[in-house]
Amino acid sequence: MKKANGHEIIHLFESWSPKKLACMENDPIGLAIGTLNKEVAKVLVTLDVNEQIADEAIAKGCQLIIAHHPPIFRKLSNIRTDTPAGKLFEKLIKNDIAVYAAHTNLDVAEDGVNDLLSDALQLENRQILEKTYHENLMKLAVFVPDDYAEKVRLALGKAGAGSIGNYDSCSFSTNGQGRFRALEGAEPFIGDIGEMEKTDEEKIEVVFTQSIKNQVLKAMLNAHPYEEPAYDLYTLAVETNVMGLGRVGTLKEPMTLERFAEYVKTQLNVPRVRVVGDTNSIVSKVAIVGGDGNKYIHTAKRSGADVFVTGDIGFHIAQDAQSLGLNIVDPGHHVEKVMIKGVAEKMDKLCMEAKLSVEFIQSELNTEPFIFI
Repeated sequence: MKKANGHEIIHLFESWSPKKLACMENDPIGLAIGTLNKEVAKVLVTLDVNEQIADEAIAKGCQLIIAHHPPIFRKLSNIRTDTPAGKLFEKLIKNDIAVYAAHTNLDVAEDGVNDLLSDALQLENRQILEKTYHENLMKLAVFVPDDYAEKVRLALGKAGAGSIGNYDSCSFSTNGQGRFRALEGAEPFIGDIGEMEKTDEEKIEVVFTQSIKNQVLKAMLNAHPYEEPAYDLYTLAVETNVMGLGRVGTLKEPMTLERFAEYVKTQLNVPRVRVVGDTNSIVSKVAIVGGDGNKYIHTAKRSGADVFVTGDIGFHIAQDAQSLGLNIVDPGHHVEKVMIKGVAEKMDKLCMEAKLSVEFIQSELNTEPFIFI
């Protein structure tokens, strides 16, 4: 195991929960305070960042905090250390503690907040509630002399091209003849300057996601023997890597809304929930959005869910849900605290695989602002 710097840790984090998954406009994710250009031995994982969390990080010797809720949500016009926010930033900077925030990208990511909440409720047959991200497949068709076709094909597979579901190195080939004439200044691999040339070639076709286009093209060009390879590149109307916000799934067994509300309290460890709907109605299919899910009541209804679990439901939104015939269980925003254990365990695994010596510490402080009486 080797020591890690902040960049290595966040590189691993973003391999799981990349910034491109963020689904809120101008979501202030990423490094918010400090620098990643330093050695990091201990990381505190927390839902929120306040002065008490900063004190906890200091007491536990942490050099980095990974939080779900960004500590700087709006642009700052000043940093005054006689204000609560300024005092927090001053304390973090003076103690050289960096803060990295993963907000809606962590909501969307596989094994992120919404999957963790779904795990807690033991939802089965789960699907994405609202699609927010996808990549289109691309196709590369490249013409290669027969003797070099296998070399190019292997290079494309190694670069990630040809991955389809549970298969990799998928390709299709057709044989034909290529014709060309090298002009002055060229350095032809086959043929002579000024002479028409004909050679047996193989057309190799592979598909890949948009995100790896550059590495696939680089691999092809490096492996290809020609000075000027001929190739076609297409964007396909085929979506892959579809991801999104919220989840919808089924309970192991149907139950009344009243019993389900008690189940939510137990599974998500909250003292109270707010309920909209007939408490005697039977619920089986559940939609869930961590945090504030007010704008997703219609999406939840269209999904066929009997009940929508989300926080911060407003009065008029509750009335709208009632008129739609959609039951709601509101356990509050703070149930997103499931990310503390989930992120710490996920990063432990990723760092172990990368042979990095890093300790991920789960915050023990309760940052829920509400008291239930």
